[in-house]
Amino acid sequence: MPPHLPRPTALPTPNDAPHDRPTLLLTGGTGVLGRALIDELCADFDLLCLRRNRPLDDPRVRELQGDLLAPRLGLTPRAWHELALEVDVVLHSAAETNWRMPPADIVRTNTLGTETTLDLAARADAPLYLVSTAFVASVPSEEDARRFPGAAAYLASKTRAEQLVREADLPGAIVRPSVVMGDSTSGRIAGVQGLTKTLGSMVLGQVPVLPGAPDARVDMVPQDYVSRAIGDLVRGGVSSGEFWLTAGKETLRLRELADTCAEFAVRCGLPVPHRPRLIPVEAVHRLLLPMLEGTALPESTRRRFQHYAELLLVFQRELPFDTSLGQPHCGARPSHADIRAALVRNLESWADDRPALLTRHRAAHAMTTRTEVAS
Repeated sequence: MPPHLPRPTALPTPNDAPHDRPTLLLTGGTGVLGRALIDELCADFDLLCLRRNRPLDDPRVRELQGDLLAPRLGLTPRAWHELALEVDVVLHSAAETNWRMPPADIVRTNTLGTETTLDLAARADAPLYLVSTAFVASVPSEEDARRFPGAAAYLASKTRAEQLVREADLPGAIVRPSVVMGDSTSGRIAGVQGLTKTLGSMVLGQVPVLPGAPDARVDMVPQDYVSRAIGDLVRGGVSSGEFWLTAGKETLRLRELADTCAEFAVRCGLPVPHRPRLIPVEAVHRLLLPMLEGTALPESTRRRFQHYAELLLVFQRELPFDTSLGQPHCGARPSHADIRAALVRNLESWADDRPALLTRHRAAHAMTTRTEVAS
């Protein structure tokens, strides 16, 4: 990582003209949290969003095509120099979050991308805000790392990215969201998260088994609470610190997730789903996962169980996280009731996007009921 470099001498370009608002470079603008950050920050900053291929097509932002993994983002030396002159704040939200990718690719993307944004922030003399994850606190065991190499690589890469930021000693902050849910009011989210898919499957009664005790915590925070906290930190010029954007002691328990999904299914006119059998984590290693590896179940079923186990072995906790939400320059802290209400709105949004799927399940239930009555 290069040292903190002085701001370069200006070249005669149109970027020398004064701006009404500071320029903020956002990476990961097409992602789940990135879209919410655009909503949060567009009124206060001239947003310059880095993208590689997929355009944002958002009139509120300017787009910069570049590659986080290439030297100078793949820009020419002159364009790189001019970018450093223009940028006032760097917000690094981009990350490889697909645990199905090769572990080496996950680590490379999340560490090299951080190195590149740190280089730019140093040259621009700009603060850098890194979006990490609260689950860096969950250190996987050797057995977990062997069974779930993608999740282990993701956590290791985020831990390394944080270390790079600390070593660079630039102004800015590290923020650690837990699971980002959809908006607390609309339930909408830019992309469906793994946990959202699991909850939808629970509504449909397709999850017979889940790893975890009934009282295990699954920390989730609506995206607008997360983006507001990050926006407050950036607008407030907070120049140091590590902030936990989590539900903390207000988090939902695993049994509440199952109960909420069951209640929602009934509201949708679906049959009452079978509640997942909750298996303690130690039994997951000793019984469930070995059973899946040697079972004759269909491959799709085994993959789905593996997916549930991977998600919940990473995301559930016995003890609550610390939380910084509600502290000065760090948004508002949701209550337990706020989070449960947001979960219901997320499920409503999930259902609104799948009317045909729910119609098929209602019809299948009605057919089964008629058959049972006739017999």
